Amino acid sequence: MTGVYERALGAAADDLHPKVRERYSLGPGDGVTVGRGRMDITRGVHTLPALYAMTSRDMLFPEAGHDIRFAVTTAGYELSGHEAMTTRRVFNFDGTRRRFDSVTVWDAENERLLDYLGRGGLVATELHPRVEDGALVVEAGRQWLHRKGRYVALPDAMAAGVEVRDRYDEAGERYHVLATVENPLAGHILSYRGTFTQASEAREDSAVERLKPMAGLPKLPPV
Repeated sequence: MTGVYERALGAAADDLHPKVRERYSLGPGDGVTVGRGRMDITRGVHTLPALYAMTSRDMLFPEAGHDIRFAVTTAGYELSGHEAMTTRRVFNFDGTRRRFDSVTVWDAENERLLDYLGRGGLVATELHPRVEDGALVVEAGRQWLHRKGRYVALPDAMAAGVEVRDRYDEAGERYHVLATVENPLAGHILSYRGTFTQASEAREDSAVERLKPMAGLPKLPPV
């Protein structure tokens, strides 16, 4: 098997819809996938100052809207000896372009999936993927603030509850995604829901390098 999600799912990866499995099976040396579509985006009001601040690190953002142009680029590679996959999401609002970058890393030694959000991987999160009716469902677990290999655990009251559902619609020949971010104190933070089509592109190492939000990963969070 190749791809960080396949490694985390194990035998359950066989239950994914073939198109969903194809989307998440990128390993080092594979090509790059590019998806394009439209999203409906909502956000809460209590965390607006934090959402504005996160834009400087290519994380979350304060804008909301209907039928927003969306693009997502995905590539697999090795990061400091770990298998990794970068996902770059771009949302084009009227006159404003927002980026949301993440790096998903397979911790082979401890058999866990880790996600680093934003430029520099400011927030690290344990991911718990599962398969439901052919769709990939991913929920967030423990979270840490991360800076140059140092980790500070976030208490539950400060951590974000994240769920992403990614499925493929045979009739429409499109991917459907629903992502929600919430907090026990602040409530709804951000969500986006929509559809996109995806195509594969030839791998260019220079282009993959430009996609990487982190140059290296000297240390993983504690078990």
